[in-house]
Amino acid sequence: MTTRWQRIARAQAGEQYAAAYAERFRANADRGDDIHGEARLVAGLVDPPARVLDAGCGTGRIAVHLAERGYRVVGVDVDETMLAVARAEAPELDWRFGDLAALELGEEFDVVLLAGNIVPLLEPGTLPDVARQLAAHTAPGGLVVCGFGLDEQHLPAGCPVTPLAAYDEAMAAAGLAPVERWSGWSREPFEEAAGYVVSLHSRR
Repeated sequence: MTTRWQRIARAQAGEQYAAAYAERFRANADRGDDIHGEARLVAGLVDPPARVLDAGCGTGRIAVHLAERGYRVVGVDVDETMLAVARAEAPELDWRFGDLAALELGEEFDVVLLAGNIVPLLEPGTLPDVARQLAAHTAPGGLVVCGFGLDEQHLPAGCPVTPLAAYDEAMAAAGLAPVERWSGWSREPFEEAAGYVVSLHSRR
């Protein structure tokens, strides 16, 4: 099955979208841009060697950096093309194919991380199932950290907006309690008008 993400990515970058995605971040890093805001936020929440699930890991940028910081990381993605890039970049890390709506790793993590607009790119109608599976993979007292765009300016072209209220409802139904909310990975105070949200929930 072709996913919403794959359709959007191919429309933007063609069949080599995974390599293009990884190259864009490499170019940003070479230019001196900060590309590790997500990992830095996680590091401010839990100390290594905490277990982190990078849910929707893509080409592995965040998981690789967290592993370098001493975290025990598992990266999971539904896109084998993106995972192939991640495996080539860091073959020693634990990369797994999986659909977040039906994820069954049989493990729990101190932090479950969703970065890169994972939520708006989910398949239609799957958000409640994804939230339940995220909760099932979060250790008691553990954290779910999720960032995504709230308007068209902060989403890939062709990606629909997921209302923040719908996300909050799904998380609450899954037994995940709100802890904090920011407008970016550097913990900027939340303003919905900023067009981006990073939400922190804990497992009850």
